[in-house]
Amino acid sequence: MLRRSSLAAALLVLTALVAPAASAAGPVENHDDDVVVVVSGDVTVARGEVVGGVFIASGDARIAGRVDGDVAVLDGDVLLTGTVDGDVFTAGGTARLGPSAEVTGDVQYGDERPVVSLDARVHGDVEKQDWPDLSEAFSWIGSFVIWLGISLSLFVLGALLLLISPRAADALYERSRERVGPTIAIGIAIAIVLPVLAFAAAVTLLGLPLAIGIGLALGPLAAVAYVVTAYILGRRWVGPPRHRVLAFLAGLAALRLAALVPVLGTIVGIAAVLLGFGLIGAAIGAARDPEDPQPAQIPGS
Repeated sequence: MLRRSSLAAALLVLTALVAPAASAAGPVENHDDDVVVVVSGDVTVARGEVVGGVFIASGDARIAGRVDGDVAVLDGDVLLTGTVDGDVFTAGGTARLGPSAEVTGDVQYGDERPVVSLDARVHGDVEKQDWPDLSEAFSWIGSFVIWLGISLSLFVLGALLLLISPRAADALYERSRERVGPTIAIGIAIAIVLPVLAFAAAVTLLGLPLAIGIGLALGPLAAVAYVVTAYILGRRWVGPPRHRVLAFLAGLAALRLAALVPVLGTIVGIAAVLLGFGLIGAAIGAARDPEDPQPAQIPGS
């Protein structure tokens, strides 16, 4: 049978991913049924207060009151001078049990051995657990969540742009079928000119608002350029008359999967933004060019 603390550790990992971070910096309220779950922050259970459990992904626990359950801290320390009616375990920190501390279960640790006062009472065992490096796991999970959030945001942006202006997307696709070299050169020029303009404008007080505006616009513009490249890439695979959104989804999936690969993802992302800048710039330039005038008709000719 699994120990209660091992089960609590698994529940902590799951809860940290799906539950909102509870605000627990400072004392918590006195409710027997409350289980305090914190993704990032400290928890203090003051003397005379009672909670149902304390689970912290990153932060410290200071317990002078009573915990009717387990105390689990993945990345942080535990200072216990009260009572824990359950197990106490730390993965990447140190548990310190004062003279008045009492733990009815086990005290388990993954890294640093707990500091237990001679007068502290531990009814179970004080033992080391061979747990995996949870800090690396949480780092990977955090990176994946950020990647997923960016991917979903880009999909929403691209889908909205296709919904608002589908003909513009088709025009960009036609532009991409022309010479790629000049298009990339235009993209590189735009990527250089915009920051230079922002810096030059920031030198003067009157130009500071313009510099701030350009700086704030660089991020959204880069996102638009990225989704443009995603659509063009996907349209090469999912050609007309198939739906534009499906083509965009195919291209975006390819770019976002490449983003998972270190170094390669950064290179692909920069190239996608530069190509998108170039396509947008070339399309704007083509739209500004006057159409060739028709030759005048001479009567009787």
